[in-house]
Amino acid sequence: MSELPFWKTKTLEEMDQREWESLCDGCGLCCLNKLEDWDTGDVVFTSVRCRLMDGHTCRCTDYDNRQATVPECIQLTPAAVDEIAWLPPTCGYRLLREGRDLYWWHPLLSGDPETVHQAGISARGHETVCETDVPVEDFEDYVVDWPWKVGEGSEKVPG
Repeated sequence: MSELPFWKTKTLEEMDQREWESLCDGCGLCCLNKLEDWDTGDVVFTSVRCRLMDGHTCRCTDYDNRQATVPECIQLTPAAVDEIAWLPPTCGYRLLREGRDLYWWHPLLSGDPETVHQAGISARGHETVCETDVPVEDFEDYVVDWPWKVGEGSEKVPG
């Protein structure tokens, strides 16, 4: 009989750093700039990506030092998962916190970091622009809703 994977036996708080980091599916949606309405608290995504996000791999180009370059980069922690309403619906951290399982395309299940892109979950394939190329006052011209819609129906294994 096989042993259950760590994400089925541990809480987010019990995971070690390696386990925690492996929950990131590499979609890049967290690295898209978001705008918050100060009156309502509503958050919208933009297609403006962080200066450190590689638009093809959807990964941070300087992950270990990201907060030195981008001080506003949010450090995702178990406590933050509870507080951040804008985590995409397919986010592994969000799914596990909600008592759900990872989807088939998650690299921990598929064994392949490309399946998140092949399943259409990531920012890859969507037109994004680097934040250094857009004045911050123009970010509202780049509001998109597709990050909320990725993964619709993706829980089903294809074929």
